[in-house]
Amino acid sequence: MLNFELISKRFNELREKSGFTQSQIAEYLGVDQSYISKCEKNERQFSMDVLEKVAELFGCTMEYFVDESSEFVPMPIALRAKSVDAEDLKTIAAMNKIALNLRFMEGLLEGE
Repeated sequence: MLNFELISKRFNELREKSGFTQSQIAEYLGVDQSYISKCEKNERQFSMDVLEKVAELFGCTMEYFVDESSEFVPMPIALRAKSVDAEDLKTIAAMNKIALNLRFMEGLLEGE
């Protein structure tokens, strides 16, 4: 069974550390800002589709949201912008997805 409290807590921590607002995340996800607020308060649960997009945005695995023993290793990305819009967040998510795949493949090679 999923621990929705852990999912909410970790999402909130990642969002705040990244410096993104609920509104920015909501626009990127195509949902209402109140949905993000309610999910952070654990009054509503994230859908798996939304959680997958959020994991890509923050550069973490889905496992990080559902497994308390999972650790987050942030992706080193430098971003210099006065404002960030949904298109910027899509680009960040795409870069993180590539970096996560590379990290996964490197782990497979180390195992040989």
